[in-house]
Amino acid sequence: MTAAAPESAGVASWQPVMTGDDTVAVAERHALGTSARLAVWPPGTLAVACAATDDVLDALDQQASRFRPDSELSWLHRAGGGLFLLSEGLAEAVGVALAAAHWTCGLVDPTVGDALIALGYDRDFAAIDRESREAPAASAPAPGWQRVRLDGPLLRFPPGVRLDLGATAKGLGSDRAAQAVLAATGLRGGVLVSLGGDIAVAGTPPRGGWPVTVAEEPRQANSPNPQLVRLASGAIATSSVTCRQWRRGGTVLHHIVDPRTGLPAAGPWRTVSAAAATCADANAATTAAIVAGPRAEDWLTAAGLPALLVGHDGAVHRLGGWPATAGQPVPETQVSRVYAGVRKPAGAR
Repeated sequence: MTAAAPESAGVASWQPVMTGDDTVAVAERHALGTSARLAVWPPGTLAVACAATDDVLDALDQQASRFRPDSELSWLHRAGGGLFLLSEGLAEAVGVALAAAHWTCGLVDPTVGDALIALGYDRDFAAIDRESREAPAASAPAPGWQRVRLDGPLLRFPPGVRLDLGATAKGLGSDRAAQAVLAATGLRGGVLVSLGGDIAVAGTPPRGGWPVTVAEEPRQANSPNPQLVRLASGAIATSSVTCRQWRRGGTVLHHIVDPRTGLPAAGPWRTVSAAAATCADANAATTAAIVAGPRAEDWLTAAGLPALLVGHDGAVHRLGGWPATAGQPVPETQVSRVYAGVRKPAGAR
């Protein structure tokens, strides 16, 4: 196992993860309010990979976090609407979010920011009071992604709209980091990047594909019925209503909001995992499926995505060739819906 990269100011240190496989190096750290895990081969590239991933995650946090008062997105919110010239990185993040909204017909909508705040998700999840007697504020539908206009780096949105990029930002971060690591290591070997279980791979995979444990919780040991699959290319993401929960006035709430109501999605699924060409695609698709509720299976089938759905009753549904037995490869998909017309992820700031 190669030593992890040293800790720099304001950045959590990468900790090595022992896997028993000396052909692959693995490290993890806290990032973006969740856990980040990085796996590379050959193992000697780990330090370079950690540094490249740090650059990507720090840049994304500064661009798109609604919890950091010094982020570019927070600055836009304080300005209260208007016309803005965005950095290249935030323009990509907003463009991906709007493309996801268009693809999912609004099941994923970046204008749910105020709805999340009304529910009590107004700060980093680790800082939320999980038990409060105070009832949530009155809900309202999201203003609608169509009210947000992006033309290259120029963003226009009206007063009263607060953006939340959570349905695509982690996937975008995994995509950016995987490509940045591959570039930093001189296109040698392969890389897997996971942000809270949203996984992107790049380069040449290990023989048979990267082993990925799909689970309802990022910490797999705490998750019911984890499944090992193999991922040769592209990405896998998981959305779950069981992970980020809190209580307000006796009501259990979660972070996946139905834009049509401004309330937590109330469909039959507790967890959806999907494979796609990119992690931003997979992240958007799993969120859309949770929100779609009874229509999720039809929507995922029409999108052509392999998927695993787990109902609140524990029933498991597999679509699009998702493997039924452990250790089998997930079918590959080639076309990205959310990067169409948007710069391909390259870890740029």
